[in-house]
Order: sequence, then structure tokens, then C-alpha cells
Amino acid sequence: MTNARALDWNAAAIDRQETSPDGAKYAQLEGERDKNGAAFSYAFFIPAGFWDPCHWHSADARVFVGSGTLYLGYGAAVNRRRLKAFPAGCLVLVPAGARHFDGTDVDPLIFGTAIGPWATLDVDPSFRASAGTIAGPAGMPAP
Repeated sequence: MTNARALDWNAAAIDRQETSPDGAKYAQLEGERDKNGAAFSYAFFIPAGFWDPCHWHSADARVFVGSGTLYLGYGAAVNRRRLKAFPAGCLVLVPAGARHFDGTDVDPLIFGTAIGPWATLDVDPSFRASAGTIAGPAGMPAP
């Protein structure tokens, strides 16, 4: 392919554009997450002990666990019995609109790809979102 180019991101050297008070760190690696139909990729560091409440995304997310273990469960309410462990090397598809919750007891680094425009909506609108989370428009319908 004449247009192919290698993208090499060293996990230790990723330029994180956002860090939230909960310790989550986000970096958009390439693409445009706000543009309709545009692909983008990102890296997300989740600190040990962080648990994200129930939320959903406007588009499918393909998530690769680069290090550590990501725990993810589906449903509109947090139920830790529904958590499944995804250790380093796993690829996880989180479908658009799927209510889910996630977290970790170790420090994972995940890489994701999605198609814009990207939004995350929390089941509990009073939750203060983590780094890299873009709240959807107020009128965005729930699935």
C-alpha cells in the first residue's frame, strides 16, 4: 500500500492530553472523534481501584487491553457479579448503546478505536465524567 504508514506509540511516552481528578488519563492518538463518519484511536489509562459507573457510547468501541486487566460488565446498574476480566492482549467490542460499567484493581492501559461523532452518556447524569469522556448532547436518545 502506498498510503500505509507505521504508527508507533510507546506506552510510556504517550502524550496524554487529559487527566481527571480520579487519575484517569486520556490521549487521542489520531483521527477526529467529533467528525461524522471519521475514525479515531485513543489510549486510556485507568488507575487501580477506579470503577466507572454505568454508561453507554454513541458508537461501537473496539478496545485492546495493552497492559493490566480491564473488568467490564453489562447492564443498567453496577453488578460486580457480571464483571468479566479482560487481561492484556484481549480485544473487546463494546457495542454502541450497550449499557456497561468497568474498572480495575490493577493499572491497565487500553487502546481503542471508534467512529465519530463520539459521545458517552452516564446512566446517572450527576456523575462527573473521567478524562477523555465527551458528554453527548442533552437530546441524545437512550438506546
